[in-house]
Amino acid sequence: MSENKPSNFIEHIINADLAEKKYEKIHTRFPPEPNGYLHIGHAKSICLNFGIAEQYGGLCNLRFDDTNPSKEDVEYVEAIKEDVRWLGFDWEDREYYASDYFDKMYELAVQLIKDGKAYVDDLSPEEIREYRGTLTEPGKESPYRNRSVEENLDLFERMKNGEFEDGSRVLRAKIDMRSGNLNMRDPVLYRIQRGTHHRTGDKWCIYPMYDFAHPISDALEGITHSICTLEFEDHRPLYNWVVENVKLDTETRPKQIEFARLNLSHTVMSKRKLRQLVEEGHVSGWDDPRMPTISGLRRRGYTPESIRDFCDRIGVAKSNSMVDIALLEHCVREDLNERAPRVMAVLNPLKVVIENYPEDRVEYLEAENNPGKPEMGTRKVPFSREIYIERDDFQEDPPKKFFRLAPCREVRLKHAYIIKCEKVIKDEKTGEIVEVRCTYDPETKSGSATNVRKVKGTLHWVSAKHALDAEVRLYDHLFTKENPEEDGADFKDHLNPNSLQVLTACKVEPSLASAEPGNRYQFLRKGYFCVDPDTTGDRLVFNRIVSLKDTWAKIQKKQQNK
Repeated sequence: MSENKPSNFIEHIINADLAEKKYEKIHTRFPPEPNGYLHIGHAKSICLNFGIAEQYGGLCNLRFDDTNPSKEDVEYVEAIKEDVRWLGFDWEDREYYASDYFDKMYELAVQLIKDGKAYVDDLSPEEIREYRGTLTEPGKESPYRNRSVEENLDLFERMKNGEFEDGSRVLRAKIDMRSGNLNMRDPVLYRIQRGTHHRTGDKWCIYPMYDFAHPISDALEGITHSICTLEFEDHRPLYNWVVENVKLDTETRPKQIEFARLNLSHTVMSKRKLRQLVEEGHVSGWDDPRMPTISGLRRRGYTPESIRDFCDRIGVAKSNSMVDIALLEHCVREDLNERAPRVMAVLNPLKVVIENYPEDRVEYLEAENNPGKPEMGTRKVPFSREIYIERDDFQEDPPKKFFRLAPCREVRLKHAYIIKCEKVIKDEKTGEIVEVRCTYDPETKSGSATNVRKVKGTLHWVSAKHALDAEVRLYDHLFTKENPEEDGADFKDHLNPNSLQVLTACKVEPSLASAEPGNRYQFLRKGYFCVDPDTTGDRLVFNRIVSLKDTWAKIQKKQQNK
């Protein structure tokens, strides 16, 4: 976290706790459930929890909330660890799992039964919901609420031993069925759920609920501040009840603090809905570059620095709001402007023949790798009689203020010469322009003393003889609607049919022959691109990370001018 960043409300709480000497050292945790891949919203939580720990000289644990074997998998565990490391954070030797504490949690549940604070309930899930009441009507007690301690202990042990069917019985806390907070109306602590757990195998057929497992895990690990998203605010009284009523051999009493989750425009932030997109084939996988997953953003070409910057800029709030995806794009654009080398790539090629340039001649022209970073050096770009330019950089009958190539007009080729269009060659059958014939002025070489003539247009290009073939994937927002969940309809109704455009006939400069997956570049005039893992020895594949058009900068400028 930046030292100059204004304090947020979480820092105020921590500062007060330290001033009152409630805790000697700050200890946070990032507690993902391994039932899918992390998304940009999790990145905010990762940056916050690890950032708070770093800021206060404390510790941050990585703890997996693996209490639901039906949805969890080792694949997700490994993906989560990779994402956290990629973002630049290290949990050192503090990798924990809720399943580490299953024996202890069972022991504590038994103690609650002995203390008369928990009971086994035979009501079905539907009946439990019915008995719970509503926000305006109190709940009513289960007919099994007043079972004896002995009967509850016997039934709970038999639940553990697998004598009952899934869903037939649960263990509930005995709190208050008339509480104004529905979460305190005898919440379920354990349920019967058969399924092979990725760490404990078939040892257990009962599993603790999140609201029971989480506070116990926090307390056992010495967590001081349990930072979670706003939907858990109403669960805080239950969190505190568990911490206060189970008998733990620790003096640490963790404090739950809630902050607003990240909602990002033109996407969805529900792991369940993201899983649906994957399983129904709307995207190619969890790491599809259109997905808001960290693995998707990484594959697209986002840098960890840009994501951390984004999380820092949006700050920590107490109320939910929608963040414009343009801000995320602005952050990666700013970051790549500093670090990405410039290269030339033609996405929709049109051949240009320079008629007065010698057929057998090749020049190697000097080109800077990043004009703003002289330390990044230069490279040599081959120039020859035949080149490719972008098809939309030429018009036979151009409109006003079209400053690119047209009949009898001149433009400058970046790093090279001024050329003039002399003739247009068309396909006799279709009328399509297939080639443009030009001449060049040898006195206008870039960087030479004789280069004094100015023209309005400058085009990028590649030498036809030396160009490499490439596939380029142009990505747009996954959804056409800013908030695809807003109107209550199926969010998939707003999927953008044009979110991916694949260009297979692209030409790129030969310096990219050594490009490796993950390398990032600015294609001059086209945007920032990343080499995709699909790249092979004879097949270059690039993903567009973001265009050069910065809509967020325009938004900020408008706000400043108001």
